Amino acid sequence: MELLFYNTLTRRKEVFQPIHPPRVGVYTCGPTVYNYAHIGNLRTYIFSDILKRVMMYNGFKVKHVMNITDVGHLTGDRDMGEDKLEKGARKEGKSAWEIAEYYTQAFKNDIKRLNILDPTLWCKATDTIDDQIALIRTLEQKGYTYKTKDGVYFDTSKFEGYTKLSHQDLEALQEGARVERNPEKRNFTDFALWKFSPQGARRQMEWPSPWGVGFPGWHIECSAMSMKFLGEMLDIHCGGTDHVDVHHTNEIAQSEAATGKPFFNFWMHGAFLIIAGGKKMAKSEGNFLTLERTISMNGIDPLAFRFAAFQTHYRKPMEYSETALAAAQNGLQHLRNQVRTLADQAQADRIDPGFQEKFKQALNNDLNMPQALAVVQDLLKSDLAVSVKLATVYDMDRVMGLDLDKAAASETLPDDVHALVDARRIAREEKQWALSDELRDKIQAMGYVVQDKPQGMKVFKP
Repeated sequence: MELLFYNTLTRRKEVFQPIHPPRVGVYTCGPTVYNYAHIGNLRTYIFSDILKRVMMYNGFKVKHVMNITDVGHLTGDRDMGEDKLEKGARKEGKSAWEIAEYYTQAFKNDIKRLNILDPTLWCKATDTIDDQIALIRTLEQKGYTYKTKDGVYFDTSKFEGYTKLSHQDLEALQEGARVERNPEKRNFTDFALWKFSPQGARRQMEWPSPWGVGFPGWHIECSAMSMKFLGEMLDIHCGGTDHVDVHHTNEIAQSEAATGKPFFNFWMHGAFLIIAGGKKMAKSEGNFLTLERTISMNGIDPLAFRFAAFQTHYRKPMEYSETALAAAQNGLQHLRNQVRTLADQAQADRIDPGFQEKFKQALNNDLNMPQALAVVQDLLKSDLAVSVKLATVYDMDRVMGLDLDKAAASETLPDDVHALVDARRIAREEKQWALSDELRDKIQAMGYVVQDKPQGMKVFKP
């Protein structure tokens, strides 16, 4: 079965063929760890998680690399402003190293709560400074760099096809760059490969280099790390759509200038999370919600946000609202209850090949999760044997990552709830139906669902 992905580079769906099948190399732009990730960021990581799971579902062996940007990301995309880590450290009264470690762990906790699989390899910008310097030296030797008072820059005029990823007119880019000016830059699209530490000041994160003491630019780290850890397996590079015009465009320019070879074959990007007023959620806008805040505000399971992300195709903006999250929570609970009902009746047996193929067809059509969810519901409503439906939905959950097998597990009840359950069981045995109903209402008032089945009473947390 063909696997189709939309390639930002060509602006069309293409059949995916890895460079060295069955192995696939995937690089995901990771977080800049100066603050918590917001749920818009996390939606992008859910997309890349589904991408990886779908390739594994198709039998590929995925090597997934994700970077941690713990130095070099300035407050302005055009290499203006100060390092976000240094700024965050000063704001919180901690060292830049402490800030980076704290928010790295916070990010890892968030993705764990969302059942996002860990990458094969985590890599930090600060651990690969030598590799980044070596890449800059290669560019220097090939004549792509020049030096200014504040750093070493890449001359974009010397790289043909600079806008082949963004497909943008340079004049349009120039208009957007007017708010950030560096008079020493030869071209407004030129970007920093290495920034010098300010005269007479010592940064918390700085290193010696052939050009002077300083730190790497933001873009160089991803090129250096992806080529170091993926080698010739440059199959898919993914991230948020906000990276297209600057970050990923610059990655391509510096990487292909250095090697003379295509950088990645596929570039895939997840769309923004939109809030009221049509604005994207962003730290720079001050309108972002963390996962913890979203959970506490809405009283939802973290996986309800994952489930909510499945309702919208990854290339379309996802609208955030409390109503939408409540609907996702209800939808997830309903799905779990359906699976729990099946598990009460039978054990998982064999997977139905027909529904498995329909599910895979949806996934393989550019990760169409809304359609894949529709296939799941068609399965659960079908006339297939209960054991087959259960085995098939468990198989589908290898991609969805909703822990549906745990939904079927028996739940340990608190002592007070257990006492009421025992009392209700006795009442039903003695046909005291009014008392049985009263006890059922008490149990449900404590936040539990009560189901009476031929096999007996089932009580669980929704």
